[in-house]
Amino acid sequence: MQRVVLKVGSAVLTENSALAMDRLSNLVEFIVELKKRYQVVLVTSGAVAAGYTLLPLDKKEVANKQALASIGQPLIMKHYKDNFRKYNIICSQMLLTADDFDSRKRTKHAKNAIEILLKNSVLPIINENDVTATEELVFGDNDQLAAHVALHFDADLLVILTDINGYYDDNPKTNPNAKLLKNVSFIKEAELNKEHTPNSSFATGGIVTKLKAANFLLQNNKKMFLSSGFDLSDAKEFLLNDNHVGGTIFSNKD
Repeated sequence: MQRVVLKVGSAVLTENSALAMDRLSNLVEFIVELKKRYQVVLVTSGAVAAGYTLLPLDKKEVANKQALASIGQPLIMKHYKDNFRKYNIICSQMLLTADDFDSRKRTKHAKNAIEILLKNSVLPIINENDVTATEELVFGDNDQLAAHVALHFDADLLVILTDINGYYDDNPKTNPNAKLLKNVSFIKEAELNKEHTPNSSFATGGIVTKLKAANFLLQNNKKMFLSSGFDLSDAKEFLLNDNHVGGTIFSNKD
């Protein structure tokens, strides 16, 4: 059985400074279907947004974001657990930072836990430990986190669900003639060095961090699929029906 890491961003999980419960429910239903065919690991954002629903602190201050993350992390996990319980799926929580992947010992311990969870059909839900990972909070490292999870936990594919339906040759919001790139095997350095442009007040990355995640995986002979988390039809076609209708696949192989 193939292993898929599914990463969903704050832009998908939030709307009007609150959790987008309909989209979260749709995501859960999608994962339920995926688990019939794949081993699934979920990397989720949304802790800060969840915390903000209870305590609307100024998100521009890093310390406030850390506090909101600590409030919101158990809340978003509760929503996941309540939704997955309807399908008799057990969830687990794992909070990681970049430091955990710099230590062979800690990486091995985390991977061992993942293997046991997946062997027992548990859904591991991973998030950045935002309370201590100051730099990652600023630079939107959940995309990079997901890429490291995919590599070090032996996934066959990273799927990133976001607020765009793929990678274009130009900004589709400003250029109506921009074309979707369905297959990408190389990312230009200039694209990787562009300014981060998140489209949500709770998001911290934008397309650049997704390209960096894809580039990291390309360098390690891994694959990534980028598509919409608002409309899951492209992701469903690709993952459940082996039909690449929309979205972008980043791969060294044809």
